[in-house]
Amino acid sequence: MAGFRALAEQVRNPRLVSTQRRTALRKCLERFAPYGHRATWHHLCTRAGIAAYDRNPDPERLVAALAELEEARTLWLAYEREFADRRRREKHDGIRQPSAIDDWHRRTWGGCDIVPCESPQRHPAARLAVVLRSMIAAMESGRPRRDCPVCGGTRFAWLPASANFPSSGPACRQCGVLAPASVLTPEALTAAAGGAGAFAAA
Repeated sequence: MAGFRALAEQVRNPRLVSTQRRTALRKCLERFAPYGHRATWHHLCTRAGIAAYDRNPDPERLVAALAELEEARTLWLAYEREFADRRRREKHDGIRQPSAIDDWHRRTWGGCDIVPCESPQRHPAARLAVVLRSMIAAMESGRPRRDCPVCGGTRFAWLPASANFPSSGPACRQCGVLAPASVLTPEALTAAAGGAGAFAAA
């Protein structure tokens, strides 16, 4: 099975037809998809100007989408290295009890569903790297907040677990991301629970 970098080279390979390059980009999302596979694909298509179901897209647009994905992956891999180094130091110092950021990182290890979204069509408009940087900073600060760490929105609705979305938690009604509960204040979480079903009603 080809790795991310080998697939990225296929996306850039001018000797391959556009449909093959598109398939390689889709396979890249099996290795790294910050919003989840479908939402990340929709995000990249939207930003690069590709129709999500276009089987023969402009190769330059595919390369542009890949560049955004690679930028975010580089940021995430650097964070994972820093995280692993910190945990080694903490364990050496006798700190074994996992923190909220440890729990979040365990669930996001490998780069999929780092910032899950309420639906494949509802996600932040900013570049993936910008969104990841905001979420990492919010988690590492250790200070719960009342607003969304991605867009600053202050309205949340509790998204229940379902067959299509196995996780549950507070989803931002402005940008659609599912924020880790540990990053929000008890008041924000209570308000989100009171807004349960708001997305379904919208």
